[in-house]
Amino acid sequence: MGDRLLYKHDILENHFGYAAFRPGQEEVIDAVLSGRDVLAVMPTGAGKSLCYQIPALLLPGMTVVISPLISLMKDQVQALRESGCGAAFLNSSLGPAEYGQTMERIMGGQVKLLYAAPEGLRRILGLQSEMSRFSGGGTVPLVVIDEAHCVSQWGHDFRPGYLQIADFIRSINPRPVTGAFTATATPQVREDIVRLLDLREPFSITTGFDRPNLYFEVQKPHDKKAALLECLETRKDSSGIIYCATRKAVEDVYALLCGRGFSVTRYHAGLEDFERRQNQEDFLYDRKTVMVATNAFGMGIDKSNVSYVIHYNMPKNIESYYQEAGRAGRDGAPADCVLLYHGQDVRINRYLITHSEDDESADPRLRSHNLELLKQMTFYASGTDCLRRRLVSYFGEEAPVLCGHCSNCLTEFEETDVTLEARKIISCVYRLKQRGRSFGKTMIIDILRGSKNGKIKQFGLDTLSTWGIMAGIDARRIRVILDFLVKDGCLLLEGDEYPVVSVGSAADVLREERRLRMKLPKEHHKPRPRELTAGIDRTGSADVPAGTRETGESGGADLAAFDHVLFDKLQELRKELAAQEGSPAYIVFSDASLRDMCRKRPVSLVRFSAVHGVGSVKLEKYGEAFVALITAHVSSA
Repeated sequence: MGDRLLYKHDILENHFGYAAFRPGQEEVIDAVLSGRDVLAVMPTGAGKSLCYQIPALLLPGMTVVISPLISLMKDQVQALRESGCGAAFLNSSLGPAEYGQTMERIMGGQVKLLYAAPEGLRRILGLQSEMSRFSGGGTVPLVVIDEAHCVSQWGHDFRPGYLQIADFIRSINPRPVTGAFTATATPQVREDIVRLLDLREPFSITTGFDRPNLYFEVQKPHDKKAALLECLETRKDSSGIIYCATRKAVEDVYALLCGRGFSVTRYHAGLEDFERRQNQEDFLYDRKTVMVATNAFGMGIDKSNVSYVIHYNMPKNIESYYQEAGRAGRDGAPADCVLLYHGQDVRINRYLITHSEDDESADPRLRSHNLELLKQMTFYASGTDCLRRRLVSYFGEEAPVLCGHCSNCLTEFEETDVTLEARKIISCVYRLKQRGRSFGKTMIIDILRGSKNGKIKQFGLDTLSTWGIMAGIDARRIRVILDFLVKDGCLLLEGDEYPVVSVGSAADVLREERRLRMKLPKEHHKPRPRELTAGIDRTGSADVPAGTRETGESGGADLAAFDHVLFDKLQELRKELAAQEGSPAYIVFSDASLRDMCRKRPVSLVRFSAVHGVGSVKLEKYGEAFVALITAHVSSA
């Protein structure tokens, strides 16, 4: 094992072009090479894949990587081949000829990493003659489970196919080392991963959930479409994802952006397979800059230059939100994660949870659990605490009270006494109870504001003593205070599908024995403007290593020195080379590599080899073309 530990640095530099390991990577690699099972929870962009790719290249035989989505294996395998690694995939997308060629490569010992979907493991096991040749002709030293949180029904993306993985591993003799990797997992999900995958005394590591390069923002707009267009106006040339809760919302947003001239495509389960594949490729290959999608899109997406993720609707839980938002800024560059929140989002998600296709067979505890997760997500969207702190605290990690890099931290709040308003809201709910009535939040707000809609007339609610007592107060302010009262326990939400508000422990507030104070935004104040990702990218922000908070101390000198003209030229060359090879541009080089070229301006192959992400294979393949372009640019300056 000693030699392998020494060679890991050579592989890191020669194949992948990196000078040093990121936090946690070396420890995981050493554990795998020592024959120990591993559970690694590492945030997106922290380099999880190297933790098993490097051991796979050092160990004898072939490593099997179980990945959740067939559509993404092609790009993962292509990226490995670009780095000089023998990789292949086996799944149902292969025709007979391609399947035969892949099996020949496997039997010939040319494949070091084989990717397979969990649903395809039974097919592999069923090929008894091939498997016997496979087992006899070479070992399987390592089985890797990517997106390992999918094995737990208590996680946010449970996949039944993952339950077959433990049996697959047990069928291999001798038993291989097993590595489970994920970006997000609560303590309960981590316990499930160890138990359901039958990990044996695994080396467990969590390198931290914080993504310092990401800016988090929650908006509560009256008009979501107008807010979305405003968000996109300064990002027209940047690559981004817009997530919607339903297919209909995807179609509506897609039509809106098409009508405004955006380079946009769409993705949801209602489209034909061919169109989904084509649209995904258009986005990955930078033929379209904006992807509007449901959560069916994105798991395993390795596109490094996504500079923003906008949630048009609030997701069902924090784990889903952090996974989806985390697809921005994978290369360490500053990126934006914006949530457009409306109370209707809660009702939509509650409906989706209570009307699941698996509803009849689902454990009632699971539905209750998912509704509790929705409540936590709602607190994130509607609260005034630091957004980053709430996110990482959810996963059991300590965080500063203020991060200084989210919309809540940058918004001016003032501590406000809301006791009088709270008593009015509680009294309204109490008066309804006296009449044997109970309603949801929207109806209560309508009563308090003196609405004359049909339902209020129908039920005679305009005769309540509390009807219209908050007529001059904005509905959003009432909703914020109402949500605060639910969180405080003064009010309760009861019922799954159509929750109604009831009185909780509010007696001391009604008797004026307790004052209620909460943080509310100062009137007529907007968060401080911040430099948008598109602008930062083009002015040459330094990369932000995983686990490092960007301080901005380098400031103006770096920004002024960055050559955005050269950056544009490098992007064009990368695009041409990628088109010639039929691959996404980021597989040739990431934006992080191009920015490093702009900083170092290498005019020789030796200097070019020191660029971030340039290994020996890419140096030989692309070095001359990029060095020639940089040399010509420097000479003409």
